[in-house]
Order: sequence, then C-alpha cells, then structure tokens
Amino acid sequence: MATTEPAPRGGAHRDPGPGDGDPEEGRDDSRGGGDGGGGGTAEESRQLDPALLLVLFLLTAVMFQDPVRRALGAPVMQSWTTVFVAVMIQALPFLVLGVLLSAAIAVFVPPSFFARALPGRPSLAVPVAGAVGAVLPGCECASVPVAGALVRRGVAPAAALAFLLSAPAINPIVLTATAVAFPNDPVMVLARFTASLLVACLMGWLWQRHGRADWLRPPSRSSYEGRSRGAAFWGSVRHDVMHAGGFLVVGAMAAATLKAVVPAPWLQRAADHPVLSVLVLAALAVLLSICSEADAFVAASLTQFSLTARLAFLVVGPMVDLKLFAMQVGTFGRGFALRFAPATLVLAVAVSALTGAVLL
Repeated sequence: MATTEPAPRGGAHRDPGPGDGDPEEGRDDSRGGGDGGGGGTAEESRQLDPALLLVLFLLTAVMFQDPVRRALGAPVMQSWTTVFVAVMIQALPFLVLGVLLSAAIAVFVPPSFFARALPGRPSLAVPVAGAVGAVLPGCECASVPVAGALVRRGVAPAAALAFLLSAPAINPIVLTATAVAFPNDPVMVLARFTASLLVACLMGWLWQRHGRADWLRPPSRSSYEGRSRGAAFWGSVRHDVMHAGGFLVVGAMAAATLKAVVPAPWLQRAADHPVLSVLVLAALAVLLSICSEADAFVAASLTQFSLTARLAFLVVGPMVDLKLFAMQVGTFGRGFALRFAPATLVLAVAVSALTGAVLL
C-alpha cells in the first residue's frame, strides 16, 4: 500500500513533464491557444478584406449604376475616356518593349563592358557615354542602377552620370515612339535627340569640373546581384512594368483631364505665353513622372501648347522627375540628388527652349 500510493502521484508528475502539470500553466496554455485561435481568425479576416472590398465596390457600382451610366455618358467624360484610352493604347507596346530591353541590358550586359568601352580621360568619356545611351534601350528606372554599377566598377562619375541622363532620353525605343507620336512633325525627333544629348554631356562636364567626391555616396550592392540571371531578369521586368505602368496611367489620366476638364481658355492662356508654356510643361513632366517610352504620346495630346513647350516636357521628364529623384537619393545619397536634380532641371529647360527656337 505504501509503495503503491505514491506511484500515481509520481506518475502524475511525470506524465505532463516538468512544469506542464502546473494548473496555472495549463490555464496559461489554454489561454494561449485561445489567443492563437483569435490570431488565426484575425489573420483570416485580414486575408478576406480585399475580397470584401471588391464585393462592396461591385455592390456599390450595381446600386448606383444609373448615375454612373449617366456620368459616363456625359460629353466631358466621353472626351476624357477617348483621350485616356488613346494614350494608353499607343504607349503600352513601347513601354513593354522598353522594359524588356532595359531589363535584359541591366542583367545580361556586364558593367565591365561599359568600363572597357569608355575612354580613360573623363572629358572624352562623357560624350562617349552619352552616345552609348543613344544605342542601348533603357528607361529611367533602369538607368539609375546601371549608372550605380558603373561607378562601383570604377567608371568616372561624370561619364556614368552622362549615361544616366542620356540612356532613357534618346535610346531607339524612345526616338521611335516620338516619331510615331508626332507623325506630322518629324523634326521633333531630331530636336529631342539634340537637346537631350546636349544636356547629358553638359551635366557630365559640369560634374567633372565642379563635383566633389563627398557629394556622391558610393552606390550599394545591386539587389539583383547573387541571383540567377533568369530570376533577376523577371524580377526587373515585374518591378519596371508595375512601376512605369502606374506612372503611365497617372500621366494618361492627367493628360485626359487637361484636355476634357480644364477650361480651354485657361490652357490657351498658358500656352500662348512662350515662357510660361515651357515652364508649365516642364513642371508637369516633373510631377507626372511618366516613363520615357510613353511620354511622347502624352506630349502629343497636349495640342494647345507649342512644339517648343512639348519639347521641354520630353527633355525634362526622363532626366528630372519625382521617381528619379527618389531613386537617385537611394542610389547616390540625398546630398547628390539635392544638387544634381535642380541643376539638371534648369539646364534641361534652358537647352530645350534654345533648341526649340532653332529647330522648331
């Protein structure tokens, strides 16, 4: 009896394990399980949120289908829709092609190729780098990381910056899109090429002469290094399509709104002033941040403005806009971007006005 009575007590202590048999801990575990269940429910509800929002949106659309139909049937909305769809349809093929080519260049062309192709003297490397940008397709989303890779490989910063500005502005895809967007003004292609290449070279020489090493933070390692080429390629494509496509939608919406909603006398008043029209479209290019493969179609839709003002839109956009400024801050540092972007903007506006006065 004496030996059999403590055995159950010992077994009771051993079966749950040390500390597990404590009633308080058992209650804690049960509460933890309850919390875990609550967490799972919260997680499930969070996962259902997008579906619920979609259902609510569809129900709202069904409930208000008559007012929505009347609003879409208004002449103003029909004009807005026509301009928006026209810009998107014209620009999307060039956008997709440009993204594919820029991703291929960023992933499959080694940065050492550029280092070997450029002259050793920075003053000569700047125009050569600008000319290389004219034959290698790539949007501004790809030019910043490529320029960062060039600096990491020892290329002179002045040459890398000239490539950064020229590649998204005068590559074959951009010039072809410009020719398609301006079929009655083929000289616009020459004007865009001349003004953009001149700005790229002047900024490269300006940095070579006045730039300081402590203004340019050494670029960090590329996010695609260490991954397979296929994974890096499709990762770059997905990023650029989502990034540039979103800005294209915003740009097309802005162009359609300017055409359909803003009173024509207001636009005409700004367009009739030679200086104000250039400044307005240059500021619009900075704010809209449209991909360079698609900006020509937005510029072509702004028929109220002169060719010179639209040239400023095409030259400024691929070199200075909000997304480019953010990318330059992340790649080269805030001190660099705060000096480089304003100087590029002023020079791009001035060169565009002069080029337009001569060629257009």
